[in-house]
Amino acid sequence: MTARPDNPTKTYDFVGIGLGPFNLGLACLTEPIAGLDGVFLDSKPDFEWHAGMFLDGAHLQTPFMSDLVTLADPTSPYSFLNYLKERGRLYSFYIRENFYPLRVEYDDYCRWAAHRLTNVRFNTTVTEVRYDDTDEVYVVTAAVGETRETRETYRARRLVLGTGTPPHIPEACQGLGGDFIHNSRYLRHKQELQSKESITLVGSGQSAAEIYLDLLGEIDVHGYRLNWVTRSPRFFPLEYTKLTLEMTSPEYIDYYHALPEATRYRLTAEQKGLFKGIDGDLINEIFDLLYQKNLGGPVPTRLLTNSALNAAAYDNGTYTLSLRQEEQGKEYEIETQGLVLATGYRYAEPEFLKPVRDRLRYDTHGNFDIARNYAIDVTGRGVFLQNAGVHAHSITSPDLGMGPYRNAYIIRELLGSEYYPVEKTIAFQEFAV
Repeated sequence: MTARPDNPTKTYDFVGIGLGPFNLGLACLTEPIAGLDGVFLDSKPDFEWHAGMFLDGAHLQTPFMSDLVTLADPTSPYSFLNYLKERGRLYSFYIRENFYPLRVEYDDYCRWAAHRLTNVRFNTTVTEVRYDDTDEVYVVTAAVGETRETRETYRARRLVLGTGTPPHIPEACQGLGGDFIHNSRYLRHKQELQSKESITLVGSGQSAAEIYLDLLGEIDVHGYRLNWVTRSPRFFPLEYTKLTLEMTSPEYIDYYHALPEATRYRLTAEQKGLFKGIDGDLINEIFDLLYQKNLGGPVPTRLLTNSALNAAAYDNGTYTLSLRQEEQGKEYEIETQGLVLATGYRYAEPEFLKPVRDRLRYDTHGNFDIARNYAIDVTGRGVFLQNAGVHAHSITSPDLGMGPYRNAYIIRELLGSEYYPVEKTIAFQEFAV
């Protein structure tokens, strides 16, 4: 895993930039392919996946089969079941009778897989990508090591971008002072947060619900006031019925990708509840805890829906949040000492791509124009994108279970032949006329 390239003039078949679960899955699936030579670069010192949200009992919203490899290659040694076997926990997982791995367990599984690979380079921050017209290769420059003082160059015929989606800070809070946090850093700052007289949580997805339950459970111990604010009209549950799950299928990608761009963007907004909702059992657990705590009298907590955060100010340890009740059209304010933004993640085009922007395709909204084969470059076969493609590939883009499918598809494009079978039809329903 830590070996460095011994030949700076070597040309790889591809370079993967960024190592989240999707590119890690690609690394696992390409490692055994003798005819495909790739390397994966990541700036972190080791694999890490949402470490700030390892709350007790927090689990994935997809079953264990949505691991790095299984849905592309059930025989892979990098499967979650093989991880459990090597860790001596396979029978415990079997007796647990729960398909959904714990979030901390999934992170450990990914780190286990990364440590077994020879095609991964950590502590390697890509600073620039250029294109060599003479040799028709991409030249990737990276700063290496903890000090980032060493420079390395990688040459490759193709790129696979997997830099992920960074935490999103709403416009109202950009440049805001104080010690507010995004939920991605929640556990590291939980103790400090609970020392305050009041805490306000903004957001309505799974992470917001997990944090609210965690803070509500200890509200009596610390004595803070707790607010949960969301722009959504209600706390939407994740829709997880089987026919809806068929929308994570090759047929639906074909259908969605062929729709007009304007229609796809409209559906992107309408379908958020299909992958950004709250687990139904968690919603019920929150209600039951509220019910239990209210037996002793009113609990100092407020749940505020239909409330958009329009502005925020910070002064002398207190935040003033300016909110608008959307259905009533009324403005109001709340004050809080602690502020947690569970406002999700949004893709940001990496700065290192600037020198090759003329080789990339964009749609009328300024986002990558992603082809059906996940390519975003003018040749249609040179630069591939992991995730960040809801506007082109629907809710399948961030879905962990569709990661192996996308990787099998990308591997077929890299090789020019099918190494892992790529499913074409799995759904019972018909999406197109």
